[in-house]
Amino acid sequence: MNIVDVTYQQSGKSVATNELGMREMQARVWEARGAQYLLIKAPPASGKSRALMFVALDKLFNQGRRKVIVAVPERSIGGSFGDTDLQTNGFFANWTVKPENNLCRPGSTASMVESFRRFMANKDAILVCTHATLRYAFDALSPEDFNGCVLAIDEFHHVSADLDNNRLGGVLRDVMAKSDVHVIAMTGSYFRGDSVPVLTAEDEAKFTPVTFNYYDQLNGYRYLHSLGIGHHFYQGRYTDSIGEALDLDLKTIIHIPSVNSGDSTKDKYEEVGRIIDAIGKVVETDEHGIHVVRRRDNGKLIRVADLVDDTDQKQRAEVLHYLSTVASKDRDAVDIIIALGMAKEGFDWPYAEHALTIGYRASLTEIIQIIGRVTRDCEGKSHAQFTNLVAQPDADTGDVTLAVNNMLKAITASLLMEQVLAPNFTFKAKKTDDSNNETDKGVVKIQGFQEPSTARVKQIVDTDLSDLKATILQDVTFAKAAAGGMEPETTNKVLIPRIIRERYPDLTEKEVEEVRQQVVVDSVIKNGEVREVGDDRFIRMADKFVDIEEININLIDSINPFQKAFEIMSKNVDTSVLRTIQDAITASKVEVTEAEALQMAPKIKAFVEMHKRRPDSRSDSPQEKRLGEILLWLQAKKRQLNSTKQNTESEQEPQRGEA
Repeated sequence: MNIVDVTYQQSGKSVATNELGMREMQARVWEARGAQYLLIKAPPASGKSRALMFVALDKLFNQGRRKVIVAVPERSIGGSFGDTDLQTNGFFANWTVKPENNLCRPGSTASMVESFRRFMANKDAILVCTHATLRYAFDALSPEDFNGCVLAIDEFHHVSADLDNNRLGGVLRDVMAKSDVHVIAMTGSYFRGDSVPVLTAEDEAKFTPVTFNYYDQLNGYRYLHSLGIGHHFYQGRYTDSIGEALDLDLKTIIHIPSVNSGDSTKDKYEEVGRIIDAIGKVVETDEHGIHVVRRRDNGKLIRVADLVDDTDQKQRAEVLHYLSTVASKDRDAVDIIIALGMAKEGFDWPYAEHALTIGYRASLTEIIQIIGRVTRDCEGKSHAQFTNLVAQPDADTGDVTLAVNNMLKAITASLLMEQVLAPNFTFKAKKTDDSNNETDKGVVKIQGFQEPSTARVKQIVDTDLSDLKATILQDVTFAKAAAGGMEPETTNKVLIPRIIRERYPDLTEKEVEEVRQQVVVDSVIKNGEVREVGDDRFIRMADKFVDIEEININLIDSINPFQKAFEIMSKNVDTSVLRTIQDAITASKVEVTEAEALQMAPKIKAFVEMHKRRPDSRSDSPQEKRLGEILLWLQAKKRQLNSTKQNTESEQEPQRGEA
């Protein structure tokens, strides 16, 4: 069940290089190389690491900087910043890191911090380390020690403005405030998994942003032609259904759920064993730790890498080494990778075609990073697919509300990706003599549209629109309203403004309305489809085509831009599951006091005895509808009480070894 199906032009533009050996995104970054604080927002595989090398070398040779420090979130990503020949393709210098300055090698924290301090005291120019090493080293240094340095932070979304709980954010704030450091921040996703911004508005305003979106990247590939994002729903244990979602002819990365997730069986090794059983039978395990498996369906041999098993650290290290050195260059080296917390950020397996992720992921950043594993351009790969295997809500279980919320959040995550993957538009207010013609490619003029009137609104529209959409789509009330069939005018004019006010309390009501219009218009247009009939152009909005010359803000406000995905979902689950979802949404929205529920309980019982069925919350009869709503409320309350009781009893049970 795909919610997103996108086809690209394969123009080759984003992977072609200029006379300096720079790809399109890297050339954009190069133009901004003089900025003291540079923020690069670009998708995985767009070439951010090499873009950094170009700019950092220019700062060393031409801008008076003396040192470059590159910080990555984990050691495995450090390889992206190893020695690189840039001169052969036209650049003036190569990127070289001395072995002793590569702090992404095995070793203790103390030894890494000492190596960092030694680097800061000598004349070496380039060092690569982990975020953790940077944090610990900073405790042994002063902010002023970073004078003359370039600090590059990869996967910048790990930074947070919550300085009490994010040490990396505190380090960045201190060095920016107390030294002349130059900062290069890079991220493939500017979303965080929580509601805390990456930077405060004051700090972010200091950065020069360079944005290269997913559409820019994928539309300019040579080989990858299409991308699908969808879901497969399962009941019971996911290990019993994973075979239905697996296509063994595709190079696949399987991410199993965290042991803390409701999707987990709590035994990660057994889960891997069941996944391999669904594939076939292990014939042998080779010297690199790769399992050779005979497929159950056709008897062919395929190669499976297990990154979940951490009982033998030596073998695990060998598997990782094999994947990073051989599998990244040899299509036949591996066919399926099974991982838990690995193979996400910075993991380079260009042949990967299918990312199968089990369980809802609360972090949009994690979803985008996983999708990025399969969107690398590679000869022989024309389609990439992301599939989220999600549990179907079961009305007989106590966690039905959680299951419904997770399903809705999984759907809305796909909606956000659909927005990110679509081409960008500029929206303007339409004047009497204006038209939406071919000379205004990428510009849509709308009757009654309010353009940004202040620098603050313009900044939100230019740099924060996707993150704002993420906040809206992650709002449980909004998701339930959209899925529950609430009138578009209510979602667009009541719920979205509320979320905007909460996120940006400094905005005036006029500014809130300008941002609201931008969000709704951008979402509706990006979900639309433009067709040309003769000299006329039409855009599909919801279930109808509209002459692009007649678009007005009232028409757009009458459309729920996100309804399509929920309609697709409703067609791909059975009637009982759909009713469970709708009932859970209704139960969470109805307002019932305990006194009213107790008062109406006898009437519900009498209704059942008389009609031989339960009252329906969807009934046209106001009396029956209210009885149905109260019944759903009572059922939800009963499940909540039972769940609380079970948790209390579980906590009181003696733990193993105590009795």
